[in-house]
Amino acid sequence: MKTDVLADYVRKFNKNDEETIIQSIDNEHALAWMRDHIPIFECPDQTIEETYYFRWWVFRKHIKRTPEGSIFTEFLSDVPWAGPYNSINCASGHHIAEARWLRGGGTYVDDYIRFWFRGSGDIFSYSCWIVMAVYEYCLTTGDFRIAAELLPDFVNYYTRIEKNQMTRYGLFWSDDDRDAMEMSISGCGLRPTLNSYMYANARAISLIAEQTGDAGLGSEYARKAAGLKENINRFLWDDTARFYKVIPMADRDAELGSLGFSDMPAARNVREEIGYIPWLFGIAGAEHDTAWNFLTDERYFGANYGPSSAERLHTGYMKPCGTHECQWNGPSWPFATTQTLIGIIDVLQLRNPACLHKSDFMKLMGTYASCHFRTREDGEKVNWLDENLEPDTGRWLSREILRNSGWPEEKGGYERGKDYNHSAFCDLVIRGICGVTLCAGNKVRIKPLLPEGEWDYFLLDRLPYKGHSLTILYDKTGERYHKGKGWMVFVEGVLAYRSNLICDAEIQL
Repeated sequence: MKTDVLADYVRKFNKNDEETIIQSIDNEHALAWMRDHIPIFECPDQTIEETYYFRWWVFRKHIKRTPEGSIFTEFLSDVPWAGPYNSINCASGHHIAEARWLRGGGTYVDDYIRFWFRGSGDIFSYSCWIVMAVYEYCLTTGDFRIAAELLPDFVNYYTRIEKNQMTRYGLFWSDDDRDAMEMSISGCGLRPTLNSYMYANARAISLIAEQTGDAGLGSEYARKAAGLKENINRFLWDDTARFYKVIPMADRDAELGSLGFSDMPAARNVREEIGYIPWLFGIAGAEHDTAWNFLTDERYFGANYGPSSAERLHTGYMKPCGTHECQWNGPSWPFATTQTLIGIIDVLQLRNPACLHKSDFMKLMGTYASCHFRTREDGEKVNWLDENLEPDTGRWLSREILRNSGWPEEKGGYERGKDYNHSAFCDLVIRGICGVTLCAGNKVRIKPLLPEGEWDYFLLDRLPYKGHSLTILYDKTGERYHKGKGWMVFVEGVLAYRSNLICDAEIQL
């Protein structure tokens, strides 16, 4: 890709930006930083390509140097509920997933991880899957030193949540607000969110312990993970609803009656997009894959700017919640869309379910990319990222509510959700479209989810992986990149794999 194309994108983003808050890297230095750090991506879908660069342009805004090292922020504006340096742990898994693909990004990520476990960050503020994110970061770099260093902290983290939130049913209780999903229809209870995250965290602790030679700790946390997986599938999967549900529960000590979906109070027996989270971490099996039938169905989650966060046929869908701007009763949230897309990537990399295909992934990626815009009052359409959207029209709802309320200072003030760093996109391009699969050992597996014949070309260049630089490209005619026809993988510029068709390849590094 010609570097002037990257420059053109950055000029466009800078021109249309109201740079209200500057942290470590301002707009003037955005192009130089992006040239030095990000993998290059090119494809014939203009919206996906432009959004890829826009998301990196936004991401560098959230790199913040502190006395404790670099961190990634969620809001640019200071918000009262944040911790030190305006830090919030909710989307830490998304932050690490994006940053692991930066060249020289290790300093940022290592600082950020230590901030949460050895610094002043409040890792218990919101539910998250950060230990698994650390493990997958180490798989990407091939270096497990930081995971080994912080293993005792990971155990302490898990133990404290287990002590405070584990119930008699072998599942974790969580408050939807602490899952960062306030105003949800299902409310508090035994939710797929925290339970899936804690399964992932336990599994990661087990795998890291094995890496360090602590077989006892590895076995202990493997058992915890297995027990939690069994209980998620036993209690939260509902055969009637064909979905993972929330079991309403007032507090962690409450006793449950019937656990059936249809026996729950009508106001709370709802399918929500969080029911797809078990696929992110290998909890759901092939017998659960019928749940994907609901994703694109317009009676459930399908929408022009979706998926919606709750099924559309429920009476509580998009029910007004006063002036509260963070509503999880139907609006489309990039945070959740990212999770759902990760779930699709993981299941399609593993198996070929009858109800889910590569074309479904690409269609949702296109929908997600199309959300990254706003039409200004002067009629100009500009690149935009904010908190949540009206699923049918693409209006940024939180922004609309805050603007109509006069941008209250106690809620973050003027344009508080602008450039909101609460989701991922570039990781989805790299792992999904381009197919870079995280695996152990000195190898890389590449299985693109791009359907055959969908595009005539694509390029992912200068991708750091286990200490190497990868180039992945497809050229139908051979005339775009002049490397021949077909699909190719290069390691340090040397051809390592070639095929006429886009396929599944495992390459030793």
